[in-house]
Amino acid sequence: MTAPAHARTSAELIEAEEPVLAHNYHPLPVVVAHAEGAWVQDVEGRRYLDMLAGYSALNFGHRHPALIEAAHRQLDRLTLTSRAFHNDRLAGFAERLAALTGMDMVLPMNTGAEAVESGIKVARKWAYDVKGVPADQATIVVAADNFHGRTTTIVSFSTDETARAGFGPFTPGFRIVPYNDLAALEAAVDETTAAVLIEPIQGEAGVVIPDDGYLTGVRELTRRAGCLFVADEIQSGLGRTGRTLAVDHEGVVPDVVLLGKALGGGIVPVSAVVARREVMSVLRPGEHGSTFGGNPLAAAVGTAVVELLEGGEFQRRAAELGVVLRDGLTELAGKGVVGFRSRGLWAGVDVDPAIGTGRDISERLMREGVLVKDTHGSTIRLAPPLTVTADELRSALGALEKVLAA
Repeated sequence: MTAPAHARTSAELIEAEEPVLAHNYHPLPVVVAHAEGAWVQDVEGRRYLDMLAGYSALNFGHRHPALIEAAHRQLDRLTLTSRAFHNDRLAGFAERLAALTGMDMVLPMNTGAEAVESGIKVARKWAYDVKGVPADQATIVVAADNFHGRTTTIVSFSTDETARAGFGPFTPGFRIVPYNDLAALEAAVDETTAAVLIEPIQGEAGVVIPDDGYLTGVRELTRRAGCLFVADEIQSGLGRTGRTLAVDHEGVVPDVVLLGKALGGGIVPVSAVVARREVMSVLRPGEHGSTFGGNPLAAAVGTAVVELLEGGEFQRRAAELGVVLRDGLTELAGKGVVGFRSRGLWAGVDVDPAIGTGRDISERLMREGVLVKDTHGSTIRLAPPLTVTADELRSALGALEKVLAA
């Protein structure tokens, strides 16, 4: 028999990646080999509490039993047909996702960036077919410091030079205004405006939460101006903030909602554009598509995700445990934390720059058995799975306190 291959260490695996993987990420030096719930384990067997949850892709934790069962069951039957044919899982997925979000129609895609790109195309098509904007003149208003993905079109309206530099020429048709500024938004909207595209909470910017009434104002403004309100809920949606969608905190109903990340249950990439019928009906056969969008495996897992959210348990957990998170961070204010913003189980924490950068703090927390990720400057993001316990949250906050004190 052939001897088993040498099991490589974390250091060896990280070194092996260097010459063969594109250097488009700067991950923490941890090599995950196993995971369950809110915990991951590296190749040496060290355990870490996952306080990032795949940027909300793992809202239900690693390998949630109901999601794994749904995937296994579907793997034994059918995985892919393409949209050249119907499959027996797609109708149920679309029906339940539309009902969960209060929308009429679903456009299934794969990644979050695909959902954003699809939302842009739908908004432009609606502007030409329904609103009557002259051909090729539609504009979309977006917010500064946004993060909607990294395709060429999406980085065209980013204000992050790291995402933009070296990737031009850029796609026209976008107007950028300050986030949380209704007056600036109103000034940017005119008869060519197809849509206003915003994150109800800006994630990559550091979990930036707008003033109360901002989302209501956006809804009222877009209704008056006769353009669409497109809410990017790819990170903020599906239970993360204590509601099904972040817009639910103000009782706002957009025209279009973009979903992804958690919709795939941490198993397969699943995203979707959900919208009012009048908006989505502008698409006709051949105008947009995806070979893998709406595949049976994705639909089966996505349906299981929707089932977990239909009873409201995870939304309630996020709201209740969000109080634990907020109170713990309040205790750290002035003890190395110079500011934070949180809603549900999502927080952006600003650390005193004298203590370290966000990357420094993330690496120190890793050594304490807690995984987080930095964003700009000295800000870290906390987004644990919605399955995390209060004791696990307190443990993570204790580790942060220790790191800040050291």
